[in-house]
Amino acid sequence: MRFCIVAGEASGDILGADLIQALKKCYPDAVFEGIAGARMQAAGCRSLFPMETLSVMGLFEVLRHLPSILSVHRRLVRYLKKNPPTVYIGIDAPDTNLRIAKKIQSTGIKVVHYVSPSVWAWRQKRVKTIAQTVDLMLTLFPFEAKFYQQHDIPARCVGHALADVIPLEPDRGAARDELGLSHDVPVLALLAGSREGEVARHAPIFLRTAKACMAQLPSLQFVAPMANQARAKQFEHLWQTIAPELPIKIVLQNSGLALSAADTVLTVSGTATLEAMLYKRNMIVAYRISALTFFVAKFLVKFRYMALPNLLADKRLVPEFLQDDVHETNLARLVLYQLTQPASFIPVAKTFLEIHQTLKQNAGEVAAEEISALLKNIIV
Repeated sequence: MRFCIVAGEASGDILGADLIQALKKCYPDAVFEGIAGARMQAAGCRSLFPMETLSVMGLFEVLRHLPSILSVHRRLVRYLKKNPPTVYIGIDAPDTNLRIAKKIQSTGIKVVHYVSPSVWAWRQKRVKTIAQTVDLMLTLFPFEAKFYQQHDIPARCVGHALADVIPLEPDRGAARDELGLSHDVPVLALLAGSREGEVARHAPIFLRTAKACMAQLPSLQFVAPMANQARAKQFEHLWQTIAPELPIKIVLQNSGLALSAADTVLTVSGTATLEAMLYKRNMIVAYRISALTFFVAKFLVKFRYMALPNLLADKRLVPEFLQDDVHETNLARLVLYQLTQPASFIPVAKTFLEIHQTLKQNAGEVAAEEISALLKNIIV
């Protein structure tokens, strides 16, 4: 049994590693290859190309990197046609994975897509491509599976791997002990993104926000988790340029430890908001994209919220700031409010817990079972 698994960013790498471990229980002699990050590689997946090649966000940002992205697409398709796997599993990165799925459709390779693209919010025409090319859609959230079932596309909600590993009641004290942080002083976590462009756009504003907060709370502590060494180096350069006086503890490849230690989280949109929610931490969500991408997106995007906690609850649980509203004055005001008025978060934390319990489904095991059911008639 051979699996090709393609992830495009850090969040997909986490899900991919969890899935590989579960698939190994079903297929102990299976071979895993594809496009993988550090976690998937550690789980036993051979990476054919650097995952960072695909880690680009935004319509016009992608255009700048299009030649290298398309080169990876072409080379991967050639490889798959020459060395066909039993199943191709695309994790998120829909523009890459759906394109490749279409290219290998004639080979008879089974195609699974893990993590639904936001077809319910924008570019809904992709549903037709998914129906034609994907044999099984594995979604993270219940409302997504219902959407596909309404379009007669085989889909199963498997929950989220993070919900399986994050405790329902995280131990803030233990995390602070491990990081050498005081128990008596509040901690603000800064999550500026896992992509180079995200860090470039958000870290300067987050650092200026941290400076403004420290002016009001001089003993405030800071943690900043980083997806990899490259992002840590990028962030540290901005930190030393903009706010070298801030006492920030960099945490490499362990966002969970940083979030567990925090009182409040200043974060970009995306999986980071889900992780902060699962750790039951209050948060302010901010996101900036290029002006051209934002202009186009205004006419295409149809969802009410960008933060996953708000989407999952279908109501505003946490504050969101987008584009020009992402300014240190706006952010600092709410960070200070959350840090000094913790009682206001109690009802939100209760909802976070309820969502956590819904998403805690043993995602990797369920996904592996669904894939096994899909492949049960294949003779290897």
